[in-house]
Amino acid sequence: MNISPATLSLSIANFQAQALNAIMNSGPDARGNDTWDIMSQLLGSDSASTDPLAWLNDSSSVKGLSPTGRNMALFDPESAYTMMSVINNSDVSWKAQFSELSQMQSCVAQMQDAGQSLGSIAPSTGNDDIKSRLQGFADQYNGWIQRFDADMQQGGLLADTQAAQVSVYELDQSIKNIFNGARDGLHGLRDLGFSIDPDTRLASLDSARLDTVLASNKQGAVDTIQEFSANFAKSAGLLNADDNFIPSQLDNLGRAIHYIADNSAALQLEFGTGSPAKPTGQVAQALAAYNRTFGV
Repeated sequence: MNISPATLSLSIANFQAQALNAIMNSGPDARGNDTWDIMSQLLGSDSASTDPLAWLNDSSSVKGLSPTGRNMALFDPESAYTMMSVINNSDVSWKAQFSELSQMQSCVAQMQDAGQSLGSIAPSTGNDDIKSRLQGFADQYNGWIQRFDADMQQGGLLADTQAAQVSVYELDQSIKNIFNGARDGLHGLRDLGFSIDPDTRLASLDSARLDTVLASNKQGAVDTIQEFSANFAKSAGLLNADDNFIPSQLDNLGRAIHYIADNSAALQLEFGTGSPAKPTGQVAQALAAYNRTFGV
């Protein structure tokens, strides 16, 4: 999804050019219609006749809106109004996405810490302690999956956000990595009884299977956990690294949000107010969180 300010500017510029071209190219037969009458009034000055586009951009006479929020000086005020409605809704949607993705960024950092903490498990660590710490990691992982489950579903706030999708996928694949522990004859955490359900995407720990491995090959089990710990923490860290998935998307969203904030008044004066956004459900909740965080 391309949401850069440049894209908004281009869309607006295209609309301006198309509307003006349609009016200017309407032909001699159009001189009797309402559109030409409006245009004739707008182009009554010498500057308008020599450089009409610049005149339209500078003239205050195109800034008067109707009681319904339309700029009737435009060739197609309804399309302009609709465009502003889209921008109004995009503003709300992007703020909600920014809030949720920021929450995900924090949760990924917490998962990085949780994975890294498993690296302190050693051969001297008691079996019950190992079991408890792996179960604690499973619980924390499940908490983060459940926190964003609705967002990731079709139509959810982050369903079409690559940064969010990649984050869930990468941490899932890191847990499933069968090469952790290969030097000790093990095939990742699955051989320790730690698995991810393909339907629910939730983690579980088979304590009996873990007990068996700890009894027969504790050094291998510890090596597997330590190797997993380092790789998982690295994967989570990369997701939050500068210019990588999550920070880059947050930067894109932030620039688009600020562009609208800086230009919305001028855009609405020129193209109409547009219908106000009416967020509900997830969007309304995330928007409220955004407004609380940024003091709007």
